[in-house]
Amino acid sequence: MKRFSIAGLSALALVASVSFATQIPVVANLLPGGSAIAQNAKKGVVQLRLDAAKKMVAKDAQGKQKVTWKALEGQATVQPGDILRYTVSGANNGDKAVKGLVINQPIPQGMKYVLKSATVNANKGAKITYSIDKGKSFVENPTIKVRQEDGTFKTVPAPAEKYTNIRWNFGESVAAKGAVKGTYQLQVR
Repeated sequence: MKRFSIAGLSALALVASVSFATQIPVVANLLPGGSAIAQNAKKGVVQLRLDAAKKMVAKDAQGKQKVTWKALEGQATVQPGDILRYTVSGANNGDKAVKGLVINQPIPQGMKYVLKSATVNANKGAKITYSIDKGKSFVENPTIKVRQEDGTFKTVPAPAEKYTNIRWNFGESVAAKGAVKGTYQLQVR
């Protein structure tokens, strides 16, 4: 059975951009351990972290399935079919609100998005959008055109395999000392 190591996927996967009103956006620098710091000296500092966990399914004493999540650390190995949950969390460590925080998370090769698994905390105006064109454009519900037998095209929801990026827009602003969080699940191909 084909296996691959998850080590480095979290560091590879996190791409963050911070858009500040009337300021030049600053791209986060990756740090060991899956964390990054995005900052703009005039507006504050946002520390970002990406954590991964593997879905574990077991039966309890009554024979019912119980789902737990095991944190992946170091040289963890995953196999095709495994479901991984990524959690992107951020904290505004500055004394002022950070406006326009946007995090773009590419889906690594060898993985596919689990449809409708992305979540975002309840920041005012926060929303999740997706890309099926490697981050060139983002929409809430990606669609593709499929040729029908009669030669016409029908627009249908994009299948999970087409998703290439997930983007969280954390709304109007992240308050000073405030926090944000988004999650999503991927399946190993």
